[in-house]
Amino acid sequence: MAGLVVTAALLYWTLHDVDPRAVLGHIRRAHPFLLMAAVLTATLTFPLRTARWRLILRDVDGHRFPWLPLWHATAVGFMANNLLPVRAGEVARAYVARRRLPVRFMTALASIGVERALDGLVMVGLLALALAAPSFPGHATLGGTSLASVTTGAAALFAGVLVVALAVVHRPARWLSLASRLAHRVLPPALADRLTHLAEGVVAGLAVLKHPGRFALVVGWSLVLWLVNAASFALCFRAFDLPLAPEAALLLQGVIGFGVALPSSPGFFGPFEAATRVTLALYGIGAEQAVSYAVAYHLGGFVPITLLGLYSLSRTHLRLGELRRAEAVDE
Repeated sequence: MAGLVVTAALLYWTLHDVDPRAVLGHIRRAHPFLLMAAVLTATLTFPLRTARWRLILRDVDGHRFPWLPLWHATAVGFMANNLLPVRAGEVARAYVARRRLPVRFMTALASIGVERALDGLVMVGLLALALAAPSFPGHATLGGTSLASVTTGAAALFAGVLVVALAVVHRPARWLSLASRLAHRVLPPALADRLTHLAEGVVAGLAVLKHPGRFALVVGWSLVLWLVNAASFALCFRAFDLPLAPEAALLLQGVIGFGVALPSSPGFFGPFEAATRVTLALYGIGAEQAVSYAVAYHLGGFVPITLLGLYSLSRTHLRLGELRRAEAVDE
């Protein structure tokens, strides 16, 4: 319910003073081949995510899993984020991996958590580059708060998550013992044993942090992924003839990244459009142009991965309703 309220409020704010005919006119005049190139480039980030995930998630002997099951899990996960509430995609992705590979649910979920922390740090780093660029209007604020302050706070948050994960993965026995003692002190024995078992799966999912070479490759893939994603935003600038420097795409993807963290309906409709309008306004882009850009890019990115995810769902012999009921069952 909270997500629907946020979506409705942000969509109203984004669209209340915009002429729909003008928005459609801007979309019709967009360069179709550049718009298609932007959509294809955005869709390319999902295979890149799968390649990165293969570096993070390994079997108990440290060997890589096959590419195809991880691709199906990735596609299904992002499709679920588009069609199911409360960001069900992360759980769905781990669930599909658990069904298709010899990996524990919590291990797969923890590996996705590593991805999310790295995504946050890389996005924040690229956003900081955009703030330092000459093209950025230095006086700009979001909601009365300077973007530099928001960026610093976000960087501290994601860095803190990684520091905690590093501490846990390098002393797993100590932290697991502490967690077990605390759980048995406040919970019934059966539930405490269950939580301890789940914690062991989480630690296994953080194993990549113990291997500097592998972790460096993961960071490299993360940088490539987000630069490719930014390139899709920049291509869409050209499709709509927006007079924006390429580094504006780094700022836009960072603000959208924060925006879609808000509770919303499936597909992040509302936060995405509002974040785009606010960001492009910093560069002097009018509301109707910004909204037309947001609608075209959002729908263009929404459709391919949703269709690919539905296809992968059929290939894994699962049903969409099953994903909604997926639970952390570690067998």
